[in-house]
This record gives sequence, structure tokens and C-alpha cells, in this order.
Amino acid sequence: MRQPPHPATADIQLTDVLRVLGDPVRLELVRKLADGSELSCSTAGDDLDIHKSTLSHHYRALREAGVTRTRVNGRERLLSLRRADLDARFPGLIDSIVAASELAVPAHG
Repeated sequence: MRQPPHPATADIQLTDVLRVLGDPVRLELVRKLADGSELSCSTAGDDLDIHKSTLSHHYRALREAGVTRTRVNGRERLLSLRRADLDARFPGLIDSIVAASELAVPAHG
């Protein structure tokens, strides 16, 4: 299966990143990925109590903004944070956002 398109590192825009991370669901997904893990799209949002099609919308928004990478492995889609790319473009941004969000919003699970 073809891999979904992702913006090049140089094309990732701060306004796009901040816009997608302004949504609590997407911010929670990024918090889950912040440790460097790769999660299956079918299970990443299990504890969020959100319909599958809505989750797909959030995954796509994150990918199109350059925040996450979606990798197809057989029938599975795996989601990971593009930390190195984001740190190259905006040093410390993801760490700052994740740290601030952990103080403001209790983690699920």
C-alpha cells in the first residue's frame, strides 16, 4: 500500500502546527506519542471515546500539518511524532507544549 503524503521538513509551518495542537484531542494524541513511541491508528485513540471517523480526521490533520508521520505496514497504519523534524524547525516547541499540557490537563488512562 502507498504511504500517505507528508510535508517536507522545510514546509512545516508554525501556524499549522499550533492550529492543530489547539484541539484537545490532537494535543492528547501528541502527548501519547511524545515519548517516541509508535502507535497503531486503530488503538491510539481507544481511551478517548471518539468515533473512528472523527479520529481519522484528527490523524489526517496532524499528518498534514507535519506533526505526525503515518506509516503503512501491511493493513496497519502506525502513527509517530515527527519530533526530529519539528525540533529542527522549531527547537523546544514540542517539549514546551507537552510540558504545559501535562500541567493543565490530566492524562487519560
